[in-house]
Amino acid sequence: MAEIVSLAEAIAADVHDGDIVAMEGFTHLIPHAAGHEVIRQRRRDLTLVRMTPDVIYDQLIGAGCARKLVFSWAGNPGVGSLHRFRDAVERSWPAPLEIEEHSHAGMANRYLAGASGLPFAILRGYRGTDLATHTAGVADIVCPFTGETLTAVAALRPDVTVIHAQRADRLGNVQYWGITGVQKEAVLAAARSVVTVEEIVDELDPRPGAVVLPSWMVTHVALAPSGAHPSYALDYSIRDNDFYVAWDAISRDRASFQAWMDDHVFSPRTQS
Repeated sequence: MAEIVSLAEAIAADVHDGDIVAMEGFTHLIPHAAGHEVIRQRRRDLTLVRMTPDVIYDQLIGAGCARKLVFSWAGNPGVGSLHRFRDAVERSWPAPLEIEEHSHAGMANRYLAGASGLPFAILRGYRGTDLATHTAGVADIVCPFTGETLTAVAALRPDVTVIHAQRADRLGNVQYWGITGVQKEAVLAAARSVVTVEEIVDELDPRPGAVVLPSWMVTHVALAPSGAHPSYALDYSIRDNDFYVAWDAISRDRASFQAWMDDHVFSPRTQS
């Protein structure tokens, strides 16, 4: 059953050096506040997993938290490159970064296999590419019924999955809606999970298209209003487009990046 704790307590309990850490949320509900707490607690040698690593992973990589990135697309959405990510890959700053690249369909199916307790998933999406020759956990497989050659992708089983949601009740049941992405599958696939929420309520009222994660599948819930900023939480906040544009200049230079992190992540006024 989920335990409701502070964000600092949740990260301290569930995210450890060397862990495989998935932080999911597509376009909205991106767990920035939780990512910042991981940085503040100076976790190291993490294998970061995310279908679409963007600004929060740029910050985690630039802060020296990551050893490896498993992903299917990386960039500052609508703006351009992730400069801290590029610096790590091209120049090993602040540390070398190993990368493992998949397709979107491959990543989604890997989460689904992990959530289902299966060793791998099968799809057609890698056919005609050379990803299998460069990427671990991708292999040809022959269908025993049709003889068709398909692609098998190894299940993803993070040590911990971190997501942001609109709300939870006082028993730790979590509810989120809007673009729901692979959050549910990522939580089910993981050994532990941290969910930050905009608010904690007495009762979860029905919402069209909402997903409810029952308390038994969540390890810790932490209250973090505006915890998705600069992304957004539908019905609670709007996307800060100006920030994504500004991040391009901030992150291009190591010194300006470090100054921003000192002021906005490590400064005592930013800590709960």
